[in-house]
Amino acid sequence: MLFWIACEDLKRETMTEAVEEKARAIYDDFISILSPKEVSLDAQVRETINRKMVDPSSHTFDEAQFQIYTLMQRDSYPRFLNSQIFKRLQQQHQQQQQQH
Repeated sequence: MLFWIACEDLKRETMTEAVEEKARAIYDDFISILSPKEVSLDAQVRETINRKMVDPSSHTFDEAQFQIYTLMQRDSYPRFLNSQIFKRLQQQHQQQQQQH
């Protein structure tokens, strides 16, 4: 989620110097294999990002963002919907609705 938010923030940036700075921070925080917050990307997308980092733009991470979105849609979100924490929240919400 943090990666997604950082990419959306980068897309709103208009100043070239700030774009480069934010792109470098996103790369260091989420793309670098040394990052503790590394996102799961295939080799092709990773290579595309490496090429784009020579001259980063506000859309440098678009492919990665799409790949992460797809992964969340197919894997993380369905698992969340089946998790005990979601089921408890859903149950609490239903109980609150019945009280009103």
